[in-house]
Order: sequence, then C-alpha cells, then structure tokens
Amino acid sequence: MSITISVPRETRAGEQRVALVPEIVKKLIALGTTVQIQSDAGDLAGYSDDDYKAAGASIHNASDVMQSATIVLTVNPLDLEQIQRLPEQSILIGYLNPWSETERFSALQHKHISAFSMEMVPRISRAQAMDALSSQASIAGYKAVLMAASLSGKFFPMLTTAAGTVRPSKVLIIGAGVAGLQAIATARRLGAIVEGYDVRAAVKEQVESLGAKFVDIDIKAEGSGGYARELTAEEMQLQQDILARHIAAADVVICTAAIPGRPSPRIITTAMVEAMKGGSVIVDLAAEGGGNCELTQAGKNIVHQRVTVAGPLNVPGTVPNHASELYAKNLFNMLSLIIKDGAVHIDLEDQILKDSLITHAGDIVNAGVRDRLRKPGA
Repeated sequence: MSITISVPRETRAGEQRVALVPEIVKKLIALGTTVQIQSDAGDLAGYSDDDYKAAGASIHNASDVMQSATIVLTVNPLDLEQIQRLPEQSILIGYLNPWSETERFSALQHKHISAFSMEMVPRISRAQAMDALSSQASIAGYKAVLMAASLSGKFFPMLTTAAGTVRPSKVLIIGAGVAGLQAIATARRLGAIVEGYDVRAAVKEQVESLGAKFVDIDIKAEGSGGYARELTAEEMQLQQDILARHIAAADVVICTAAIPGRPSPRIITTAMVEAMKGGSVIVDLAAEGGGNCELTQAGKNIVHQRVTVAGPLNVPGTVPNHASELYAKNLFNMLSLIIKDGAVHIDLEDQILKDSLITHAGDIVNAGVRDRLRKPGA
C-alpha cells in the first residue's frame, strides 16, 4: 500500500508558515511516497503551487487534500471541522497544543488517529533533529532583537560621527535557552553591549562564549527536560532585587523564559518597568504564556511611562520562509522513524515516538491529556 502525505493550508489567523517545502517534498517522493499539497498552502512562505508541482507534489483543494491521506502534516492544530475530514486510522503530525482545547483529542481518538505532537518530542540527543520547539525558538530569538531595534529610538552599535560619538545600546536578555542564546548572538552582531541572565547557572559558559556578560545571582534552578524549575518565594525575591538594577540600566530587555504548557514566570514587575529610562523597550517572547513582564499584553505593543512593552505572538511565523524550511526538516526526520521500507511502522518502544504520541488505536495514550479530559470543563 502506497503512503500518501498531505499538507493542508494553515488556518490560524496571521500564520504564514507551511508544513512542507519543495526541497523536502522531493526527499519524501524519493522514499516512494505520494505528496498532496493544498492550493496556495505555501504562498505566504514564498512557495507557489508550481514550485510544489516541480518538486513532484499534486495540488488539491481544501475538501479533498486530506481525503486519501495516510499521513497529514501541519504547523498548527487542526480545528474540529478539519479533523472530521481526516481518514480513519490515519496519522497526524504537527503542533497539537496538548495543554488546551482537549476536546480535539476526543475527536482524534474516535477516528482512531495516531496523533504526534511536535511539542512533546523529548529533548534527548537522538531527537535534536526533530526538535521543532528549538528550531522555531532560534528564529524567535533572532527576530525579537530586530523587533526591539525597530521599536527602539537608539542605535544598537557605537557610532562615531562628525557630530560626536553615539554610545552603544545596552541589551539584557532574560532566559538563555535556544531563543535567548540566538537573541544574544543577534544583539552582539548588531553591536550592542549585551548581558544574559538565566536561573540555570550551567548556561553561564554559553552566554559568555557569545560575548555577553552573565548576570549571576547565585541561584541554581536546573530542572528536567532542559527547562528551569520553579523558584521558591525567597529565590524569586533575590532574583528580582538583582535583576531590577540590570533592567533599569538597559535600553532593551528581551524576555524568553517560557515553558510549554505552563504559565510564563513573572520576572519583570511594573515597578521595574517604571524604573527604566524613557524610550527603553521590552520585547516579551513569553507573551503567549502570559508574559515574563507584568505589563505584557499578548499581541499588543503598549507604552507605560515612556517604556514600550511588546507582546508579539507567533514570532517564528514572521520569518516564514526559513521557519518553514527548518520545520519541514524536523518533520522529515520524524517521518524517518515512521516510514520504513516503504511502509508505515509505529514503534511504541521508540522513546521519541512514545513520548510524542497523544492518541493511537482508539485510545488517548498521553496521560496528561487523558487526565485533563476527565476534569469537568476541560
């Protein structure tokens, strides 16, 4: 039986990414699969229907693109109407947001869909090539600095002009995960003086290797899965006391401290913002989880006492061409675990597949989603 891979057009408002790019379509066809793309699915990422046709894919409308699919690839979760179009016992791979709108998973369960959540790919060495959270976070960290530079009324680099010398901007990056490290590297490339902060002391060396100064508050908060654990009340107070001084001195603060499925830690208080210089900028990449800044409003730029606080959403989607390319490569590497010798084989002993699988064979196999569905009002 041949394998048909289908890619619908994304329906999330403002989304510009697409799950497959023509380069990866060619690789999938070389594996013996058939690829179907919904018309105009790649337009906003820079890929035309003709580009996909040239790569060997066929173009379909919304009503039939998933009709004969063995595997469906998406960026964002499908809505309930799209789920109803999925063939029984097919495979769905994409961001599934397993922490909210869990009724979608009941619909997937009833259709016996094997649904893999890219957010749940374990952060182990073998899974790095499939880690979509990291590939997209890297883009977000890069773009956050460009957003900040655009919003700021100051140059990032030092400039010597006939009218005098312009001092470089001071940039503080809060959170030194993938997004934070990319933000540090980008701010340094633009010539800013950069400081990096993270509650995980182990990242100090990485921050300094990029040319930034590490803000050390002598708290060790390494957690599981590469994320930081929650701070105690005493640790949080110490963090705020020390960070307040660095935030007040910064021209730009970029916040990146977020953990999927949990509220973003509140790090910057209103009082800290009010102590910043007029014209300063905060770009809060943790806005989707409520924000690292107390004043952050998701999807909005606000000005509070002459300080701009930006809460952008879906930042990787604003760099759609390369974001789609990296995400498609993540999906291809994921598919390499599932497609063996021209056939579909889901190895439930494989940690990557096991950890990322939400529904399978008529069951909800992810304990967290199963528990949330049992709660009233979930």
